[in-house]
Amino acid sequence: MAGINENYLKLAGSYLFRETAHRTAAYKEAHPEADVISLGIGDVTQPLPPVCIEAMHKAVDEMAQADTFRGYGPEQGYDFLINAIIESNYKEYGIQPDEVFVSDGAKSDCGNIQEIFSTDNTIAITDPVYPVYLDTNVMAGRTGLLQSDGRYAGVTYLPCTAENGFVPALPEKRVDLIYLCCPNNPTGTTLTREQLKVWVDYARENDSIILFDAAYNAYISEADVPHTIFEIEGAKEVAIEFRSFSKTAGFTGTRCGYIVLPKTVMGKTVSGEKKALNPLWNRRHTTKFNGTAYIIQRGAAAIFTPEGQKQVKATIDYYMENARLIREGLTAAGITCFGGINAPYIWLKTPDNMPSWDFFDKLLKEVNIVGTPGAGFGPCGEGYFRLTAFGSREKTIEAVGRIKDQLKF
Repeated sequence: MAGINENYLKLAGSYLFRETAHRTAAYKEAHPEADVISLGIGDVTQPLPPVCIEAMHKAVDEMAQADTFRGYGPEQGYDFLINAIIESNYKEYGIQPDEVFVSDGAKSDCGNIQEIFSTDNTIAITDPVYPVYLDTNVMAGRTGLLQSDGRYAGVTYLPCTAENGFVPALPEKRVDLIYLCCPNNPTGTTLTREQLKVWVDYARENDSIILFDAAYNAYISEADVPHTIFEIEGAKEVAIEFRSFSKTAGFTGTRCGYIVLPKTVMGKTVSGEKKALNPLWNRRHTTKFNGTAYIIQRGAAAIFTPEGQKQVKATIDYYMENARLIREGLTAAGITCFGGINAPYIWLKTPDNMPSWDFFDKLLKEVNIVGTPGAGFGPCGEGYFRLTAFGSREKTIEAVGRIKDQLKF
């Protein structure tokens, strides 16, 4: 009989969004008359930008002709997309084409990147946190067992709560890998340029690596919040950045993202020899991934055109108006909330310190609205709750009205 990877047995229950979907489905089955509005999972509702559709249609037509047909493409991504990414986002930071790797999304990349690091590495994660960072390290055997306080042994947790302004403090004990997400999922909060510099300086002083998830960078509206970690001096020595087209241009169903891994970011062997991480990721990427579909990459490249940028901004403005409506509606209802300014997420404090899963049930049963319990993002998420701005305008307004007028405390 084949042995199993017993690290999977350490995982706590089911994946967060699977559990919320299960509870929602059970409620709908028992109450088929209910008009349930989902402000839970961060999936988009607006269609792809017209420029993407046009580019994809053209690419499909190319696939129908022998002289323009494309088979296997470069695993790292086509030059036309990589060059567009650099020209639009990284030109001034000196990022080179062989430092960008196109993928099927930031979730995959954030989960897969840990494979190029030793399982002996120590990790630090913000709490609350996007579950993929932690769960994939548990699967790899980089943590101990789940403790009674909801934390895994061997993991350094960096609390982010209202009390510290959702700004993580530096760890008391040195760590090797640091996961940062800015704008943050789930809290919707950000780090200023000065606050992020503290982390880059720490990483440089301690030979640590920052794994920087910038999937929501396009939603940033405030001037002192960096759009990329490479705005910070020295970050090219210690940081890997993850980006996605999912929330930027609606590619949740078409899948495209990328990693930026400068060749100046180093790790070390057991003997202490320094090695660049870029070739290691290139080896992993080309071994396990056959490349994002040509048609999808053509669609992704289209968003970097002037018209594409205009259309993407219009979609983001749409979602951020939803965020404003939710934020202001909750405030009017007497609910304390955060985020929703530089990110499409609103992080609210549950009334009367209600447990977050209890608030999930209350919101679903009393006003037929689905959100995401903060406890699912980590122990410091208890007592909080996440709503997303990715719904339609009509449903968002309806949901806010129900919370204000019908929810009873």
